[in-house]
Amino acid sequence: MFMNNDISGLNPHEVWTHFQSLTRVPRPSGHEENIREFMTAFGRNLGLESIVDEADNVIIRKPATAGMENRQGVILQAHLDMVPQKNTGKIHDFTTDPIETIVDGEWVRANGTTLGADNGLGVAAAMAVLASTGLQHGPIEALFTSNEEAGMSGAMGLKAGVLMGEILMNLDSEDEGELFIGCAGGVTVTSTFSYSEHALSDNYRGFRISVTGLMGGHSGLDIHLGRGNANKIMNRILYEGHIGYGLQLASIDGGSLRNAIPRESFALAALPEAMADGFLDRLSLLSATIKDELRAVEPTVKIDAVSVPLPETAIEPAVFLRFMKAIYACPNGVMRMNRAMEGLVETSNNLAMVKSANSTITVDSLLRSSVDSARVDLELMITALFDLAGAGSVVDGGYPGWKPNPESPILKIMQDVFQRKFGKIPVTSAVHAGLECGIIGGVYPALDMISFGPTIRYPHSPDEKVHISSVGKFWDLLVAVLVDIPVKNL
Repeated sequence: MFMNNDISGLNPHEVWTHFQSLTRVPRPSGHEENIREFMTAFGRNLGLESIVDEADNVIIRKPATAGMENRQGVILQAHLDMVPQKNTGKIHDFTTDPIETIVDGEWVRANGTTLGADNGLGVAAAMAVLASTGLQHGPIEALFTSNEEAGMSGAMGLKAGVLMGEILMNLDSEDEGELFIGCAGGVTVTSTFSYSEHALSDNYRGFRISVTGLMGGHSGLDIHLGRGNANKIMNRILYEGHIGYGLQLASIDGGSLRNAIPRESFALAALPEAMADGFLDRLSLLSATIKDELRAVEPTVKIDAVSVPLPETAIEPAVFLRFMKAIYACPNGVMRMNRAMEGLVETSNNLAMVKSANSTITVDSLLRSSVDSARVDLELMITALFDLAGAGSVVDGGYPGWKPNPESPILKIMQDVFQRKFGKIPVTSAVHAGLECGIIGGVYPALDMISFGPTIRYPHSPDEKVHISSVGKFWDLLVAVLVDIPVKNL
């Protein structure tokens, strides 16, 4: 293993060179000014029409190569932003620092942070097509959407009449050898508890309780793996501490993104001096129990409580207890599997963030489902639960799913090309993640859409990595399919 910020020597050279350039441009969700400027300059330096629309999407158009002018237009779509996650103790500012890449055997990963292969490799592949001088293709539009990971606002802000192509290839899937023709829709439920604070007397001892070392991951792609949820684990600790030992909560900070399984949670708490040692003994036993329960999926989970200066105030006990009971009761993980596609999750919830500030505790849940009625049912379940607990809830950030079309013409073309190139039939599936296809298809209902990409594991976590050889297969498939795009419908 070696650290290597120059990954451009990997094959295919044209894709990895562009991905390397992306790792040097900070692009966390919500801080995409630099990457927009970078991409528009990239397009204009190639002499291509390059625009930024009202929703901060970058669109670059490339004319067809000679003899391909009558082919249907292809939209290569990927998102510019990346999820900013890092390991505890890792010093990295995602708004200013480049990503440090590591070649680790057959994989490329980052040094203690997310890699940005989601969706940087899709962006890099589209850049390689735009920059190519030897590829054959019809008219190309590259649609680089903004803020996908934090709400899909770029796709939602896309206007009708802007795109000209007939076929959309979403380059944001993460299993090479699979073609995706559907995805789940989603919505965020934010529930808020209001509280007053009371002073803590000197006969209390302060503690900082931490849950760290969890794997986290993508709240759609990894939700079925049964990984630990730091918010659920922390709540279990706080509840036992409060009921059995009189623990009081001063503040809590769990999770960081709605679409990432929470890896860490931190609480500032206080215990009566007479009960503190008993709580620590109980926490040691509870920690061992939790580690044993999660041993197969979370071998590095760590639970600590360290003495800190006593906080001045704590959350009023009545609200604290209602909050804990609500978190205990809130569903998390897979709710229902898809009956039509084996192994595919239909409906899930990610109890994503729990945070206190300014006399409020906010709880963010990201609900996903490929069945709209099931998503609404889960939404009502969660809002009813928090309503009973005395919290108000707001439902926001909803986006539609993408209904599979097994008769899609581009699917048939890609199946034929894949079998011709690789000697086997690709897997056709849907994904329990939120692709932008559903949103874009709502604005452009005539688009024929498909999604594919290289093999990426553990996206949305610092363990994110991409399989090197899968990038070559992904690129070879894309190049070959562009040659086989049919002529325009008259």
